[in-house]
Amino acid sequence: VAGDISGASGSTSTLLNMPVSLTVDYMSNVYVADTGNSRVQLFLAGQLNGTTVAGVTGVSGTTSSLLGIPYGVALDSQLNLYVADTTNYRVQMFLRH
Repeated sequence: VAGDISGASGSTSTLLNMPVSLTVDYMSNVYVADTGNSRVQLFLAGQLNGTTVAGVTGVSGTTSSLLGIPYGVALDSQLNLYVADTTNYRVQMFLRH
């Protein structure tokens, strides 16, 4: 579904680095907390390329557009994304894309 089947990690749109949690929406799209890359990746159903929907790849920070260590992800009924941002001691909400 996401990442490299041989176990390689990375920061491209097809790779993950320390994914720790995920959630799936009603259309079978997968949202992955890609902790090692400080981002949340969205993989549309059947696609191997992900899109960053929260955070900035490889950039950790405290502003509202950045994540420290995204550890948990959840969606509400309107597909707004909630991210547990561990090292920033907060939960952030990102509006549906």
